[in-house]
Amino acid sequence: METILSTKNERVKNWKKLQTKKGREQAGAYLIEGIHLIDEAIKNQASISELIISEDKQLNLDIDYPVEKQILVSAEISKQLSETETSQGVFAVLQMLVPENDPDLTRPLLFLDNVQDPGNVGTMIRTADAAGFGGVVLGKGSVDLYNSKVIRSMQGSHFHLPIYQGDLQEWFDLMKATKIPVYGTELNEAAASYLTITRAKQFALVMGNEGNGLSEDFLKQTTKNLYIPIVGQAESLNVAVAAGILMFALTEGY
Repeated sequence: METILSTKNERVKNWKKLQTKKGREQAGAYLIEGIHLIDEAIKNQASISELIISEDKQLNLDIDYPVEKQILVSAEISKQLSETETSQGVFAVLQMLVPENDPDLTRPLLFLDNVQDPGNVGTMIRTADAAGFGGVVLGKGSVDLYNSKVIRSMQGSHFHLPIYQGDLQEWFDLMKATKIPVYGTELNEAAASYLTITRAKQFALVMGNEGNGLSEDFLKQTTKNLYIPIVGQAESLNVAVAAGILMFALTEGY
């Protein structure tokens, strides 16, 4: 096993660049941390180019990783790479995922319009995975898929379903061309309670920005805009919570 002990090593500098969006895009790679995420990557045959293990954690890792390129690093390097409070001292460099196949329109899709909180985005992707969705589309303005907080919140769900990044207008056009309903979310008199909508196997659900909601342009293009009746005194729901309620409520089979 190769060993790197200096924080000034060029490889270490390249790994640290993966903590930024620019660095990830230039390398076409991203960094994951922790046993669970690495196990998920291996289980789902993700492309792991390097496995990095902290020397002070090595004896505690009773796992035989089927990764050819394993590198032992100093505790100081591990500390610089970690973005968690209690690091397990194990990291992996993965190639970015690019969906190769056409989207699965036989199952629901989740569209995210300018959703910027990484915890919310990761949670919604994880929930879409749990609800059996066919994919998620991150529209312009949404947080980077490979942001470390998004990665941790997804808990490996990005290995289970395709995540697309691009112009939501193109996806709206696709839904219109294939006659698949698109549901937006809005709090106004014209919106309908989600309880009045018939469950279906094919639809797209669009969730908007945490503070401003769905853009006016997209609200005008939806099949129907929905709201969740609130019984208590809270003004609104967190976007990830609302998305979870709607994904399970609207999908046929639950």
